[in-house]
Amino acid sequence: MEELVVLLDDSGTHIGSTPKATVHTTDTVLHLAFSCHVFNEHGQILVTRRALDKKTWPGVWTNSFCGHPAPGEDSVDALHRRAERELGMTVTDVQVAIPEFRYRAVDASGIVENEICPVYIARASSEPKPAADEVAEFYWADTLELLAAVTATPWAFSPWLTLQLPELAARGLLPV
Repeated sequence: MEELVVLLDDSGTHIGSTPKATVHTTDTVLHLAFSCHVFNEHGQILVTRRALDKKTWPGVWTNSFCGHPAPGEDSVDALHRRAERELGMTVTDVQVAIPEFRYRAVDASGIVENEICPVYIARASSEPKPAADEVAEFYWADTLELLAAVTATPWAFSPWLTLQLPELAARGLLPV
């Protein structure tokens, strides 16, 4: 089944859809996505290293998981679907943390991410069992240590993580 993403105009209005396989190029159109940061019972944050065969930012450390809602799909439903698909886990206590997050970034190969991407936080209900085509490895990090690493070495992380993590901290949403 072909996965579709929702296309957006500059104001965030849905203007159509296109196959996900064709959306990330050197001239990526603005589209809808979401990002999720998962915490465990110890207050640690789950970071994942993107699979080496990912089209964008392969092998880069990033947030817990991301995805794209399908046309007509609620973002929280899409979030639960992607948690299962990418991490092999269910999440609970989902809440929107940065509803207005938007970014554009270009990776080393010239591929562009151009997304309106609400950011969510959630609680882990189990240990991850990630899909190999999505996640190369994962790590439960202390939030303050991760924030320090992202600040000191931003090139080692996805651009969306380097933007989202300090904002989560500024909003008091990182357990310490």
